[in-house]
Amino acid sequence: MKKFLAIGMGVLLTFSLGIGGCKKKEQQPVPQAPQMMPGGQMAPGAQMPPGAQMPPGHGGAGMNVPKGELSIAVPDSVKGKWAAVKLVVEDKTTKKKQEYTVNLNSELKIPNSNLKVAVGDFLPEFRMDAQTITSASNEPNNPAVRVKVFEGDKEIFKGWLYSKFPTIHPFEHPKYGLALKEGVKKG
Repeated sequence: MKKFLAIGMGVLLTFSLGIGGCKKKEQQPVPQAPQMMPGGQMAPGAQMPPGAQMPPGHGGAGMNVPKGELSIAVPDSVKGKWAAVKLVVEDKTTKKKQEYTVNLNSELKIPNSNLKVAVGDFLPEFRMDAQTITSASNEPNNPAVRVKVFEGDKEIFKGWLYSKFPTIHPFEHPKYGLALKEGVKKG
């Protein structure tokens, strides 16, 4: 009798919880990206939502990132192989875009503005771990360029622009947009 009662209670419990019955599927909340700081670090206390992934080379959930600047290591296979990058500047008021080729380690003065873009290292296959930013190869699988943007003499942005992931840590300005199109190989 106890066995029959236990089976009956289990079946009743199963159906009352909706496991065995027809129940409308509940919608799952859309995961939100964690808050990020310039340089690709997650903000203190930020966590990746369950099942979410960062773009390739951006570390992973639960990554213990030390405070301060990460070191940038340009591999020998990349050094000297890239001459410039193509940047796209958008005037948000006129909706016009202009492409500029800018040599690495040089500056672009955006015409008709007081903005200046200092272009630094280019990594064709951006990868980041807890201590280092580098390139996994010389193939443009995840191109990124390090830039600093100045308005007048004031630095207003410092970080990486990604051609395949332009919304990751984008340059934000009320009038201008800035994006990496691609790297330009030497020769």
